[in-house]
Amino acid sequence: MVIDSHQHFWVYDEERDSWITPEMEVIRRNFLPEDLWPVLKANKVDGCVAVQASQTDSETEFLLHLAEANDFVKGVVGWVDLRAENLYDQLERYSQFEKLKGFRHVAQGQPEGFLLQPEFIRGVGTLVAFDFTYDILIYQNQLKEAFNFAVKLPNVHFVLDHIAKPLIKAQELHPWADDIRRLAELPNVLCKVSGMVTEATWLHWEKADFRPYLDVVFEAFGTERIMYGSDWPVCLVAGEYEGAKGILTDYLSMFSDDEVRDVMGNNARRFYNLDI
Repeated sequence: MVIDSHQHFWVYDEERDSWITPEMEVIRRNFLPEDLWPVLKANKVDGCVAVQASQTDSETEFLLHLAEANDFVKGVVGWVDLRAENLYDQLERYSQFEKLKGFRHVAQGQPEGFLLQPEFIRGVGTLVAFDFTYDILIYQNQLKEAFNFAVKLPNVHFVLDHIAKPLIKAQELHPWADDIRRLAELPNVLCKVSGMVTEATWLHWEKADFRPYLDVVFEAFGTERIMYGSDWPVCLVAGEYEGAKGILTDYLSMFSDDEVRDVMGNNARRFYNLDI
């Protein structure tokens, strides 16, 4: 069972989706399940996890609606205001949706110290009461803050998105590598190998560009705490789905069949408690 642990759906809105710059013209349109399913089938992927792309309650409802209507969407990572005073009540309501597995905040766009705000830490800690997970979306310069954040919440199940977006285009490994190794010391943190192609030179990268970063991630987290994600359709600005997936599948050729199955599906299934 191969699971794409990280992809997005949206009905394109120029104002809301202003992060999609003119240089990203290829994704300035709608992307819905009917667009993704043929791609997954062609690449022998059995299911996926839909992750929030905008920070509204309606985004979570939108993704849940799509998941209910499409069996191959196995889980949803939504958005909720984790600093809200009525957070517990909101989470209690959301717990009724079987395919809602966790939440994410776009912390990469927040000022320094955002993750360490007491009300945010308290909110993320509340996820435990409902067995919800939390996706950490940050830039590499926020890794130290992410460590201090996660260490305060040892009972929360975390996954780091996009290997924290290292400077692959510049082929810089440090201090990213040291900070990744430190974060990986926390047993409650997993890592998604996703979103790498958009950190490289778009459309002109080679698989060898990513090997140093994969070496660090696999040495730090091990195959039992890594999961595959495409970051479709964002990945399309830098290459096709098949090429992005091939970076990881080629790298995994040196691993055992059991390790490959863990990275390509089992870890996501266990982490998100997917009904498969």
